[in-house]
Amino acid sequence: MIGSIQTIPYENLALAFIPVLIVIIIMWRWKLPYWNSVYAVARMLIQLLLIGFVLIYIFKAESYPIVIAVLTVMLISSSWIALRTVDLPKKTLYMSSFLSIFIGGTSVLILITQFVLQLDPWYLPSYSIPLAGMIYANAMNSVSLAGERLQSELSRGELFEKSKNIALRASLIPITNALFAVGLVSLPGMMTGQILSGVSPFIAARYQIMVMCMVFGSAGISSALFLIFSKQAFSKVKKANQ
Repeated sequence: MIGSIQTIPYENLALAFIPVLIVIIIMWRWKLPYWNSVYAVARMLIQLLLIGFVLIYIFKAESYPIVIAVLTVMLISSSWIALRTVDLPKKTLYMSSFLSIFIGGTSVLILITQFVLQLDPWYLPSYSIPLAGMIYANAMNSVSLAGERLQSELSRGELFEKSKNIALRASLIPITNALFAVGLVSLPGMMTGQILSGVSPFIAARYQIMVMCMVFGSAGISSALFLIFSKQAFSKVKKANQ
């Protein structure tokens, strides 16, 4: 197994769903809305199986219009999903979400791919697409946490400036915890994958440092921009609760 990643048979992969089933059973017994989790897991399974086939074609094609199209779909989807935790109409906040993730995420993606890695060609799919996925996903989660916390604080009657600061700090808790834990509690996905592939742990550590920086930067920038861009929309929440 040294020097290569082991192929997981489908029957073995099915065993990974045992803890998932346990969590869903717990939610059912505790009378929680477990169907949302069932739907999420099913959607994850279908999406990953499909994207596996799609990425094979994309990596072989090495066409920059296709890469840009994939990145656009990622951006549009992440901007919409980020608003799932907010009660306000998505159409009201979508442009704020889109612009914040686009500016915060894409600027970091350009920095990493063109200046840190210096990809050749510049759109190299096997690097740009996975990196974009990590960047946009973390920016999406950060924006989602910021929006939910901002709405919660405003609903309690807090001033916007104070609520904004609390929301930004809350949105960065997951990635900040990850920065503290990496190397001590966890070996993140990219580093683990490279080590399993036979790459030197020291080289894998360099890549992981790059990943942690890009994830923290894109999450923080996107959240801050979202809180700035959405001020007018969220201010209505405070007025409605006065």
